[in-house]
Amino acid sequence: MSTPSDDATSDYLSRRQLRTGAAGWVLLAGLGVSYVISGDYSGWNFGLGQGGFGGLLIAGVVIAAMYLAMVLGMAELSSALPTAGGGYTFARRALGPWGGFATGTAILIEYAIAPAAIATFIGAYVESLGLFGITDGWWVYLAAYAVFIGIHLSGAGEALKVMFVVTGIAMVGLVVFAIGAIPRFDPANLVDIPVTDAAGASAFLPFGMIGIWSAVPFAIWFFLAVEGVPLAAEEAREPERNVPKAIVVAMLVLLVTGAGVLVLATGALGAQALSGSGNPLVEALGDAPLAIVVNYIGLAGLVASFFSIIYAYSRQTFALSRAGYLPRVLSVTNRRKAPTLALIVPGVIGFGLSLTGQGDVLLNMAVFGAALSYVLMMVSHIVLRSREPDMPRPYRTPGGVATTGFALVVAVIAVIATFLVDTVAALCALGAFALFMAYFAIYSRHHLVARAPDEEFTALSAAEEDLR
Repeated sequence: MSTPSDDATSDYLSRRQLRTGAAGWVLLAGLGVSYVISGDYSGWNFGLGQGGFGGLLIAGVVIAAMYLAMVLGMAELSSALPTAGGGYTFARRALGPWGGFATGTAILIEYAIAPAAIATFIGAYVESLGLFGITDGWWVYLAAYAVFIGIHLSGAGEALKVMFVVTGIAMVGLVVFAIGAIPRFDPANLVDIPVTDAAGASAFLPFGMIGIWSAVPFAIWFFLAVEGVPLAAEEAREPERNVPKAIVVAMLVLLVTGAGVLVLATGALGAQALSGSGNPLVEALGDAPLAIVVNYIGLAGLVASFFSIIYAYSRQTFALSRAGYLPRVLSVTNRRKAPTLALIVPGVIGFGLSLTGQGDVLLNMAVFGAALSYVLMMVSHIVLRSREPDMPRPYRTPGGVATTGFALVVAVIAVIATFLVDTVAALCALGAFALFMAYFAIYSRHHLVARAPDEEFTALSAAEEDLR
């Protein structure tokens, strides 16, 4: 591990500082909703083609319970270890450098690929509106990355405020959708997919019991990335109080919106027709006047998540780079305290992936990274509860390790489910993860920065143990 002089360390860290105190709990809760709200507008509906309404509903209930349990665990961890590393910091403390980097890598795969998937959905909405005469989505993908990375480069406070406004518009869009969908709702539409000969198949579960498992990655899309709220800890006011509060509030909001769109959209159009749609809420409203309104506002929902996940991948890249796990140049911040290359480099990679146009495939790859990180973060909570019971925890998880143990079991099932849905996509994500780990084994583990905040947390813990 690298241990430069105090002067060298001071200069190193001075060029890698984020803007502190930029967000209170309301902005942070908005960030949590913003991460996820695109999942209400598009992506989840592909799960209808895997499990039918019943399969996606059951998967959704189980996954919602997992996320609720997980965010309660993360609320505790973020109150105890409030840094920009989020899940990587938690795992670094509990599982050492290997576990920390593995967790950070899984999160980075999730956050680098999820915007690429969202970009393809933005393209579908733009094309359906006929905006600017665009019929080829790559122009949309390029514009989205360029514009929103540019806004982030202007500073965290400005970016989070823009995100909050866009998220508010997207929430209004969901209310407008519900108003238009309720009169069109027909319970028969929920179960209009033909029954297959799979084991346990029925009108409610047209693809049988296995369909529930296959629908899991798409149920995750309703909540994917809400766990990114702790990544804003270094830019939050009183992070030990505001981050836990924000992540729990965001999760409760998302439970309501996810349940609403699943039932209303499917009941309005039908599970079979909705299962392959690029803009399901608009198609569910048909030719109703409100469909045009929702289509335009739907762009706001997709943009909100795209915009906020760019924030998330930049902070995860920043934290890993600052500590030496990734090339250190990626964590240098500009005069507005925004990490320039941490914003641009993953964005270039994401744009390249978006050119495939395969939103459902990219979704599955992002879910693989997310689910793997959930496994490691829940293990971290359990390990720290056992090994460091006296660590200061301003917030404690209701139910303790039983709560996070449940989330751990479901997360393991979710990792396996990504291979069931698309083996090639899951293997590609696994291959990327393996390449990162090889880089760590060969090079970066020998060049960690001892004075980086995440490393100092662990060093202080070890020193305290020696004094006992």
